[in-house]
Parts: sequence; structure tokens; C-alpha cells
Amino acid sequence: MMTSKQTKRAVVLLSGGLDSCTTLAIAQSQEFDCYALSFDYGQRHRSELEAAKKIAQSLGAIDYKTLKLDLGQIGGSALTDKAIDIPINSTDKIPSTYVPARNTVFLSLALGWAEVLGADDLFIGVNAVDYSGYPDCRPEFIQAFEQVARLATKAGVEGHPFRINTPLIDLTKAEIIKTGLELGVDYSITVSCYQADDQGRACGKCDSCQFRAEGFRMANVEDPTHYQ
Repeated sequence: MMTSKQTKRAVVLLSGGLDSCTTLAIAQSQEFDCYALSFDYGQRHRSELEAAKKIAQSLGAIDYKTLKLDLGQIGGSALTDKAIDIPINSTDKIPSTYVPARNTVFLSLALGWAEVLGADDLFIGVNAVDYSGYPDCRPEFIQAFEQVARLATKAGVEGHPFRINTPLIDLTKAEIIKTGLELGVDYSITVSCYQADDQGRACGKCDSCQFRAEGFRMANVEDPTHYQ
């Protein structure tokens, strides 16, 4: 699938948050030509899309696309249905911020673009340590999707398997932050908050904000987040 021995192409899922920004920086450091992909899926924290665009530009992505979906039509998540409150200090095993099938849908579309580009690699910033308990962030899911990619694509059946790269999967939030800083990531332009305002300012209260703030504390570095 590679267009030349010198070219390594990768599609990188980019939400605009801390983890996906670090993932893009890691892919770049591994000398991939990176094609960044975001989704306008009806999320209430839409300022993350502006952040994703800035990140793609600042980290030198070859191309950047935002695909429009409307997962709000099926509902079932506090991120796509404003009738469901964003949880604070959630104790649910799988909180209401889980978006049904989100990573399955996102990876499927990223896989399609990768096949068109002739890219063997996809990168996604899922994490199984400091995360909210989402089932589609687990290593088992990634392994299963990699098998789907082999079976469901022309490239796969012709002997060009795809790799789903998850460089953050076993890292703590502090380790992720330290890795990004070593790669020159500017975290001040990222938006992680589930209910960020139109200027990208964080609430400081939701689970995502708390994971992020704790990560900066544990990394012993100044938190550059813009709060409301």
C-alpha cells in the first residue's frame, strides 16, 4: 500500500483534546506523514473542533479533514443530548458521557480514508489507565477492530494489513503530558472539557477536566488550561 519506501502515511484521529494532540505529535516524531481527521458529530463541546484545526496546523499535518455526522440523532449520551446533564464526579462504571459506538464509527471512517491514501497506519489516542471507563478505549477493542480492518477492506484481503497504533494506551495522564511536552506540544491550544464554552474555556468540574488537571499536577508542570 505504501506509495514509496520513503513515505509512511498515517491517519490520526484528532479530537482537539490533550490525548489526541499528543498522539499526533508522537506519530510525527515517528516520521509519519500525518493526515489528521476530526468529526463534527453533534457534540456539545464544539470548540474542540477549532482546537483540532489549530493543532493540525501547529504540528504540521499534511492534510486535515472534519467529517460531519450527527450522532445526536440516536442520542444516548450526555455529549450529544443536552437533555442529559454532564456528570460531575461520576461513580458510574460507564458514565453518561459515553457515546454509543463512537470509536467504532470513527475508526471505520478513518480506515476508509487510510485505504484511499495508501496508508498502513491509523493512530488513536485511547487510554486504558486514566480514563472514564469507556469500553471502546480498551486494548481488546483495538485488537478486534484491527482484525475487522484486515477482513473488511480490499487492502486487507490483498495482504496489506492495517496497524491501529495506540501509543497512549498504557500511560497515565501525567506520563502523556510529559511525553507531549518533550515533543514540543502546546497544551494551551487543546480543549478537553465536556462542556467547554464557545471560546474553548473549560468548566473545571467535569470528569475530563478533573483527569486533565490531575495529570498536570502529577506531572508537576503548570496547567495551561483556560478556565471559565
